Parts: sequence; structure tokens; C-alpha cells
Amino acid sequence: MALLTRIRGPRDLDRLSSEQLDQLAEEIRSFLVDAVSKTGGHLGPNLGVVELTIALHRVFDSPKDKVLWDTGHQSYVHKLLTGRQDFSKLKMKGGLSGYPSQAESEHDVIENSHASTVLGWADGLAKANQILKKDDHVVAVIGDGALTGGMAWEALNNIADAKDRPLVIVVNDNERSYAPTIGGLANHLATLRTTDGYERFLARGKDILERTPVVGKPLYETLHGAKKGLKDFIAPQGMFEDLGLKYVGPIDGHDIEALESALTRAKRFGGPVIVHCLTEKGRGYQPALQDEADRFHAVGKIHPDTGLPIASSGADWTGVFADEMVALGKEREDIVAITAAMLQPVGLDKFAKAFPERVFDVGIAEQHGAVSAAGLATGGLHPVFAVYATFLNRAFDQVLMDVALHKCGVTFVLDRAGITGTDGASHNGMWDMSILQVVPGLRLAAPRDADQVRAQLREAVEVTDAPTVVRFSKGAVGPAVPALRRVGGMDVLREAGSDKPDVLLVSVGALAPMCLEIAGLLDKQGISTTVVDPRWVKPVDEALAPLAEQHRVVVTVEDNSRVGGVGSAVAQALRDAGVDVPLRDFGIPPRFLDHASRPEILAEIGLTAPDIARQVTGLVSRLDGRFETSSQAVEPARD
Repeated sequence: MALLTRIRGPRDLDRLSSEQLDQLAEEIRSFLVDAVSKTGGHLGPNLGVVELTIALHRVFDSPKDKVLWDTGHQSYVHKLLTGRQDFSKLKMKGGLSGYPSQAESEHDVIENSHASTVLGWADGLAKANQILKKDDHVVAVIGDGALTGGMAWEALNNIADAKDRPLVIVVNDNERSYAPTIGGLANHLATLRTTDGYERFLARGKDILERTPVVGKPLYETLHGAKKGLKDFIAPQGMFEDLGLKYVGPIDGHDIEALESALTRAKRFGGPVIVHCLTEKGRGYQPALQDEADRFHAVGKIHPDTGLPIASSGADWTGVFADEMVALGKEREDIVAITAAMLQPVGLDKFAKAFPERVFDVGIAEQHGAVSAAGLATGGLHPVFAVYATFLNRAFDQVLMDVALHKCGVTFVLDRAGITGTDGASHNGMWDMSILQVVPGLRLAAPRDADQVRAQLREAVEVTDAPTVVRFSKGAVGPAVPALRRVGGMDVLREAGSDKPDVLLVSVGALAPMCLEIAGLLDKQGISTTVVDPRWVKPVDEALAPLAEQHRVVVTVEDNSRVGGVGSAVAQALRDAGVDVPLRDFGIPPRFLDHASRPEILAEIGLTAPDIARQVTGLVSRLDGRFETSSQAVEPARD
């Protein structure tokens, strides 16, 4: 790592020769394989952008010039070249984020890590530069997968409107987002990739014609005047130029000299330019190149030589859903599946293998996916749209106005719900149970274990006149949590064992084992507790209010924001039923959470069994004091 350790900032690259730049690229790839294999992280995307990142930082002057990364999972090389080379705690508490982070470096601008947003950012920054008369450059790096998102094209439409507003758009074309990129745009880019190229054709023609007496030069000028039509014939890149965007490429994304030449020309142009770079995801690491599924897009801890996982994690929530979807597909021909460019991460790859004609990958276009699902349902099918919980936020209007308003039987399966941890603020699925509370008719299930994932998915797809949602956590699924009995549609997980029990503990989803632990701790304090899993948290079960009335205190525990979540819905249901019982809601505070492991974050926000038991004990003690000394009502604690 002789060269890499000498790079403390982008300008250190200026002193390196062509041979040294190639050596630096090799060192970076070795560093990434070694470092990421120890911590886990996004390996394949970063191996693919080594030369591109070096070229960007040699041509542009960050942080004065703004280099923006769409999604940001391919920013590890950028971190290395901007002075951040301690990857020992990558994605861990106190270590580097897996995405750009404003708190880490002045070189980082965007940190939301949701795809297809970078061109909107770039458009706004370029407009600000123009109004403020700054000569700063704006460079937006976007993958071919992210270009399947509608927001990217909305931004392109606006960017192209100003021919004299400098903005460089680098299309990092590796034919993949997670898996191979699909759709019409992908086909168009594939055509560009496999074309010999207009420029070389025209150069050869010019050389021949200029040597032809009399008619050669006029004929060449006529040919050059027909540039647009000829270019569309040889390499149909007119899609970009029709928008008013200058197009440069395709460029070999692993040739630093060619990249620098193209980026320098784009920098000087003075208007919006697209630089189309062809890169290879996972480049330089054979295990990644042999992984046809996603080229090691994201890995856990692996052996650096073989790429094999160091430890197997056992059954996980996504795998349980994946198997049940295949079982449902065999039983019902009307079940179809939708994914937004994440077939494997959300567990639909097995369904796709069994029923390839019944799976639709819409690209990174959650809004379109939701509306398309409404159309599929109206056409007589039952679509299951599997998506990360944090990404459903992007399609809220479509869930509300297209699916729910039209009473369409669509099932949304939300993977990675609740605190996911290491991917940081934008990947925690902590808003879905709040956002979806306002959707009329929608029914929302939060399974507590694998058995309930199977059961509640089946219950969801039976609903034909409203949207249904099944949300579950990330990672390994624990042992089954049995029910003692059922009250209404709710499962009783623990009986209070008292004629006048103290606490009704409403356990939401995967937090059931923790809630049972809370009840055990309360029991040691002489506080009798009933634990109930509502299973379907929206709408609130009608049997909950009568059950709550039998207790002195109601406590809700959820892996979701406290603002507008299940606790709020339960409180409203109790008020509507005239049940005047103090309620204490525990959940995620309304703030963005730094990256760390899930247990570390839960401890930080006080969402652990000892923390909750301590607060509930205090609340019950205050109620006991009230009954002994006063008849006045006590306002329950809310913070």
C-alpha cells in the first residue's frame, strides 16, 4: 500500500504518473477486499469504480467542486482518496459510514442513500451556482440501475432546459443495480455498449473522403452535417441528445487516461454533459465476478481468498417469506410478485425461478411498482410487492390514492422493518407503521416469528378489497413464540395470573421475546402483566379496549417511530371506546439514528427490557401512591 498510504486528499493524486495511478488502483482493490471482508459492506460496486473515482478527483477540485454519488454505496474509493483510510470499524458504531456522510468529511454532500435522487440535487446545486455567480462545478455520478427511477428523468428534463448551466452527469454503466439492470433504458445502454461508435466511423470516413479529389471534401461536410441522423443509425444515443444533453462516450471506465480526457472535455463544455462510462462490477476480484446474482453487491464477513462467508447465519425473516411465497404460488395461479430492482435481497428469487412469468421487476421505481400493482389487482390477479420498509415511503401517494382509494387487493411485504442498524439513518424502516396509519381501509400485520410470517402472509393475500401490509425485521429469525389463547384476533402470550392485573403489555412484531422478558422483570417487582400480540396492528382490534379496561396500565412496545405509531393508534382506540386507562408507549424517538448494530441502537434509545421495565415499575409505583394519597388523575409519562 505504498502509494495509498501517501494519499491524504485528492490533490495528492496530481503528482502521480500514469504508471503510479495504475498501481494505486491495484492497491485500492487489494485494500477493499481485505478491509470489507473483515467487516462486511458493499464490495462489488466499489471494486467497479476505482479508476473512475481516481479520474474524477484528478479532474475536479473537491470540495470546491461538488462530486455527488447517487445512493452512495459506491463511495468507499472516494473515502479513501479524501483521507479516510481506517476501515476497521466500517458501518460500526464510531466507525465510517457505509455511505457518504457530512459528519465525516467536507467532501461528502448527499447522505440519504436512496437511489435516483442525485440528479435533482445536482440540478439544484447548479442553479445555485448560476444565481450566485460561482464557478464551482457540479458532478453527479449515477448508475444505470438508478436511471430506471422516474425521479432521475424528471431531473434530466429540467437539467436539459438550461443549455448554458454547467453540470456533468457521469453514468456508471455496469449493467447492474443489484442484479442485471432491466427495462427499455437498459436495452438502450446495451446498444451503446456494443456499438463500434460513431466517432471512429466518422474519423475513418473523413480520412478516406479528404483524400478523394473534387467531391471528397464537400461530401464529408454533407456527411458531417447529417451527424445527428448518422449517429442515431450507428449508435442510438439520440435519446440523451434529444433532451438537449451533450453526450460523451461510451468510455472505458477502467482506463484512467481516457476517463480524464472525457471528463476534462465535459468540464470545459459550459453546459449539461453526460459522460457514459462502462465499468465492471466486482472488477479484479474473481469470487465477485463469478457471483452472477449480484457480483458481491453487499457481503457479510467473508474469507478474502475464497469469498465464502465466515459464518452461516441460519434461517432469516426474508428466507421464511421466500419459501412461503413459493408455496402460495403453487396453490394460487393468481399470485404474482413485484420487486423494485431487488429480486434477491427481498427474497423473490425463489419465486422467480419457480414462476418466471409471474414476476415483474420494475427497476428502481417504487411509485410505478405500486400503481402497476393496482392495475394487476384490477385485472384479476393478487400482486405481492416486496420492498424494503424504508423504500415504501417513496410510494406513499400511490398506496393511498391508487391502491387504497380503488380498494385494490394488493399485498405489500416490507422487509428490513424497524431498526436495521449498520446501514444508517436512511435504511432504518422506522416510519411505515406511522405513515400507513392514515390510509383508509389498509390492514397492517407485524408477525412476531416465522410461523406468524407464514400465517399472516396467507391472511393478507386473502384480502381482495383493500391493501394489506406484512412487515418483518432484518436478519436471523428467533424461535417460535407460542400463544396461550386468542382474544378476538389477538394472541395472548402471557397471562397475568391475577384477578386485577396491573399491566397490559401490547407487543408489536419481532419485539415479542423482549416483551416477555419485560413481563418477567415486572413479575419480580410484584407487578402482574398480561402480554398480548395484536398480530394485525391496523386496524386496532375491537377486543383490545375491553381487555385494557381490566388492567391498571397499558404499555405498547414497537420497533417504529413513537410519533403516530401503534401506541398512538391504541391510545386513540381506547379514548374512542371510553376506556380511561393510563397508557405508556415505547418506540423509536423521532430522530435520525447513526449507524451502529441493532442492539447498540436499541440500548442507546432505551428500547431494552431493563429500561422499559424500570420505567413501567416507576409508573405503577406512582399510581399506587396516587391511590393511597389522592383521587386526582395522574398524567402518564410520555418521554
